[in-house]
Amino acid sequence: MKQFRKIFYALSIGAVGFGIAIAGITVFDQWPISTQLSAATPTSVQVKEDASPINSNPKIATSYADVVEKAAPSVVSIFTTRTIETRQIMPNPFLNDPFFQRFFGGREGLDVEPRERTVRNLGSGVIVTENGYIITNHHVVEGADEIKVALAKGKQKYDAEVVGKDPNTDIAVLKIKENGLQAITFTDSNNLNVGDIVLAMGNPFGIGQTVTLGIVSAVGRGGMGIEDYEDFIQTDAAINPGNSGGALIDAKGRLVGLNTAIISRTGGYQGVGFAIPANLAKHVMEQLIEKGRVERGYLGVTIQDLTPELAEQFNAPSLEGALIGGIQEDSAAEEAGLKPGDVIIEVNGKQVTGSRKLKLLIGSMNPDEEIEVKALRNGEEKDFTVKLKLRPQELFAATQRPAPGEGGGAMSALAGVELHDLTPQLRSQLDVPENIQGPVVTNIRMNTPAYKGGLRQGDIIQQVGQTEVSNTSELRNALSKVNKDTVLFLAWNSGGSRFVVIKLNNE
Repeated sequence: MKQFRKIFYALSIGAVGFGIAIAGITVFDQWPISTQLSAATPTSVQVKEDASPINSNPKIATSYADVVEKAAPSVVSIFTTRTIETRQIMPNPFLNDPFFQRFFGGREGLDVEPRERTVRNLGSGVIVTENGYIITNHHVVEGADEIKVALAKGKQKYDAEVVGKDPNTDIAVLKIKENGLQAITFTDSNNLNVGDIVLAMGNPFGIGQTVTLGIVSAVGRGGMGIEDYEDFIQTDAAINPGNSGGALIDAKGRLVGLNTAIISRTGGYQGVGFAIPANLAKHVMEQLIEKGRVERGYLGVTIQDLTPELAEQFNAPSLEGALIGGIQEDSAAEEAGLKPGDVIIEVNGKQVTGSRKLKLLIGSMNPDEEIEVKALRNGEEKDFTVKLKLRPQELFAATQRPAPGEGGGAMSALAGVELHDLTPQLRSQLDVPENIQGPVVTNIRMNTPAYKGGLRQGDIIQQVGQTEVSNTSELRNALSKVNKDTVLFLAWNSGGSRFVVIKLNNE
């Protein structure tokens, strides 16, 4: 029997009964870019850090009780509810008539009636500040209408606000109104070594806070197809549904990672779990809190790994580096003088081992940052100074609120809406005429202002008010200038263009 490898998010379990709901994707699936906005006030954050190394000790510890006692109060349970649309199939009595059967070939006719259903899920999170900031996975809170947080001790559940989300790294930040909480201590996850002891903490299957022990099986794991930016810590510490967003701690009780996913053929623990490194999680968390979104540097190239055949063609001495296959017009790479066929081997003195490494390096840098790039051109080294730009899909990033000065409440008109620039592929799939321009609605949640106003999946947003928009960047800019309680959109679909008025939810 042919076996298929699956990646499962150690996500959630249903709150009704004992049924387990595990979100599984194949290794080639991609995250959508969510655009959910609200009006929280951006705040800087200061977390506790300790970068001192773990001392190697051949003696086997007989207990980790003191380590668990230190970290346990910082690990919370997260309960979410969301409303999903289902379709109930209803028999059509008209198709029992022989006259109608002549046209439908005797098939039983069906009417599809939309219904709403409430889904309850469970995950975990980690307290990062004493005043209530919590970090978790994006997939734990994705699409949630209500989020509640329970501390390690006590039965009280706190209402949680989503401060920001980044599906590209599967990170989300929540905030509860509580002070004096015990925050986790971060450590430098770059110091983690294969063989180091780690403990996974969370609330698997909803049975209560649980601790499992293992070692670091590998670092720098990528190419799994789970996220856009992958640099996972692999561990054999047991991670199960409900553990997502929980803490992976070292032998000193410090946060080294955020439990995220497992490889499993059964949906349960099989010894291969993954955690987002603390350094990456902290970088994303700080941007979500301080800026309202994650801003990543953008080179503007399509890249690929070298093969022996490609290395020979481009006179590369090894398979190390990222081969540029294409360069976007007016991109940072084009302005710096990079060309297709160049092989990038260093960025700011750091070795580029392949295309994934280059993506991680550039993604960890800021727009407008100047970097030094070393590349091979026909086998000869050349140096380039590149001023990075803003990654296009970050222009309408996965946040719950606009960044400072970006239009306040008008951004909430598109809360719960996923938008993408209209690519040639999307234009072909949706059969959009060449004269129609604008970002496309790829997904929209029910019960949002946009849905109630009449916006639907597949709509092309052509105008905000009287301002024409051709992409998500122009849409954001147009929304930033709206100062009314309603927003007027012109949207196109296969039936033609129509106006949509969305009332802002500023409560």
